[in-house]
Amino acid sequence: MNTNSIFSTDGTGRFGPYGGQFVPETLMPCLQELERTWDAARQDPAFKTELASLLADYSGRPTPLYRAQRLEKHCGDAARIYLKREDLNHTGAHKINNCLGQILLAKRMGKSRIVAETGAGQHGVATATVCALVGLECTVYMGEVDMKRQAPNVRRMHLMGAAVIPVTSGARTLKDASSEAIRDWVTHVATTHYIIGSVVGPHPYPAMVRDFQAVIGTEARQQILAKEDRLPDAVIACVGGGSNAIGIFSGFVADEVALYGVEAGGSQAGSSAALSLGEPGVLHGSFSYLLQTQDGQVIPAHSVAAGLDYPGVGPEHSHLKDTGRVCYDSVNDDEALTAFADLSRLEGIIPALESSHALAYCRRILSQPTAVAPWRKKPGMKKPLVIVNLSGRGDKDMAQTGEDDS
Repeated sequence: MNTNSIFSTDGTGRFGPYGGQFVPETLMPCLQELERTWDAARQDPAFKTELASLLADYSGRPTPLYRAQRLEKHCGDAARIYLKREDLNHTGAHKINNCLGQILLAKRMGKSRIVAETGAGQHGVATATVCALVGLECTVYMGEVDMKRQAPNVRRMHLMGAAVIPVTSGARTLKDASSEAIRDWVTHVATTHYIIGSVVGPHPYPAMVRDFQAVIGTEARQQILAKEDRLPDAVIACVGGGSNAIGIFSGFVADEVALYGVEAGGSQAGSSAALSLGEPGVLHGSFSYLLQTQDGQVIPAHSVAAGLDYPGVGPEHSHLKDTGRVCYDSVNDDEALTAFADLSRLEGIIPALESSHALAYCRRILSQPTAVAPWRKKPGMKKPLVIVNLSGRGDKDMAQTGEDDS
């Protein structure tokens, strides 16, 4: 399968017009060092072997591809629905895939300290985990609002030895945590590596994080062929920064498979739907779609899912939107909360609120096929096959959803 025509850059980190390196001059040597290290590592059999071993023996890959038959009935038996169970990774989400790769790069560069940003806390937990694994100092920046709504993950990070720094500026959520992490990185570039948690930021991060998350799509493609002897008709994933989505899309982007990226439509308090509602601009070192005013000021994002509460999106998603290869749409808070409860009660699987957006959209396209799923009109088509990427588990979201034992 050749994906180079879409999953590539022009050598300067551009996906079409998007991406690039919009950073202070002091960061350029650090980015160049990272790019050289990554280019060398991915050609090195020893690096590949070490990473594969950690993914298998430490994180627990491959993650299962599970057919959700009670969910199928709930959706009117309109399709065979499979869940890619990234929630079963060590630490409970897809974030560990990228963190394991980046911590190996940090060791190669001789860094002694790691900084990271986190929203829902899953990337922060994964970063704290890999730092504990290799014995590096870890500092995680997290918005004060997110620390309150994701308190269990804060405790997990502390337990593993990470310093969790509350961010009190701005909206006190993911965007502001990212800004503080970058400020720290700029100040300590000689000793510190910044593990960015998504396919955002300056080159080489978007392509590098994508490559570390591509294991999701590689596995899902092999698994659906083994189970059904054909490719799926559609693949659905939630999109904040977009790493879980780009990871699973990478396995199917060169095939005739419909790809759906689901953003957070939020509520009357606002949204995080940068691709649906935003315009191109610069945020955190990259040119991409973002929520902004006519004067170019960033509009605060909102989502019930802290991991989607970000006003921008990865540059590769922007390119895939413009080319029409991926359909991007949004799901609101109430729809996501309904999907959260449905999967919990139908399958005994508690999904992350982020993943619940993808689950809600799955039900939508199966109930409204002509509007957003023209592939369902193929002549002689068998019952459709749909894969939903379950990017993480929802233990962290229990307080946020108001669920109790009743």
